[in-house]
Amino acid sequence: MEIINTLGRRKTSVARVYMKPGKGNVTVNKRDYKVFFPVATLQTKVQQSFAVTETLGQYDVTVNVHGGGINGQAEAIRLGIARALVKVNEEHKPLLKEHGLMTRDPRMVERKKPGQPKARKKFQFSKR
Repeated sequence: MEIINTLGRRKTSVARVYMKPGKGNVTVNKRDYKVFFPVATLQTKVQQSFAVTETLGQYDVTVNVHGGGINGQAEAIRLGIARALVKVNEEHKPLLKEHGLMTRDPRMVERKKPGQPKARKKFQFSKR
């Protein structure tokens, strides 16, 4: 029984995914994913890779995730699971790629600039 180990990232979230054949249990930070992600949309994001490849309930997944917010964490887990499924079976790759699940989303928060309150916002201009 081999455990597949992959990494998923999104924004500042990093998810380490450990997948092995099982009954479909998904554990995130030692809690069930439905407890960790109480919102239904985030739960579907976590299960999306399995749904696309029709492998729901075939693998047990343990995830350690840290950094970022809940949405970034859910999407990091999604990428990690997609990569793990490709490691199991290369034939899943074109299908996952078609749904955009194999791409690391490069969008990050833009840095704050000096002389401005935020990245793009400027202080109020005063003519006089």
